[in-house]
Amino acid sequence: MKTLKILVGLMTSLVLAFNVMATPVDTYEFKSTDNQKRALNLAHSLRCPQCQNQNLIDSNSPVAQDLRLEVYTMVDEGKSDDQIVDFMTSRYGDFVLYKPRLDPKTYILWMGPFVLMLIALYIALVVVRKQRGKAANVEQELTDTDRDELAALLASKQQRDEK
Repeated sequence: MKTLKILVGLMTSLVLAFNVMATPVDTYEFKSTDNQKRALNLAHSLRCPQCQNQNLIDSNSPVAQDLRLEVYTMVDEGKSDDQIVDFMTSRYGDFVLYKPRLDPKTYILWMGPFVLMLIALYIALVVVRKQRGKAANVEQELTDTDRDELAALLASKQQRDEK
């Protein structure tokens, strides 16, 4: 019985040991806390080229680690945010930016949703006008005898409801 407890204890510790996951920690020392804040903000605003939907801070890929280090060193060297972003876009393209710049290459990206909304609004207006036109045509197509029959049916229904 004692060996069974020891065996279960060992198995449990092995399972727990395999489930422990360590994440790499950046240990870069900045010259000032302002540089650290600036570098972290920049790294949050840049997308990892490998992970596609994570920023440089959230990604654990080797590329993201290298780019984080590059951003950190460039900030400590005194380069401006624009210079760092220009360096990253020249190397990895506009894909590295979460908020792409407004230029001729990205007009469709920025204007596309508004154009699609205008097209949808136009289609909705056309459909509503056609429906209203059909309803007006139905009312005009009723002859006097149709109106009399309709009035008689409504009157008989009203009498039944009253009883």
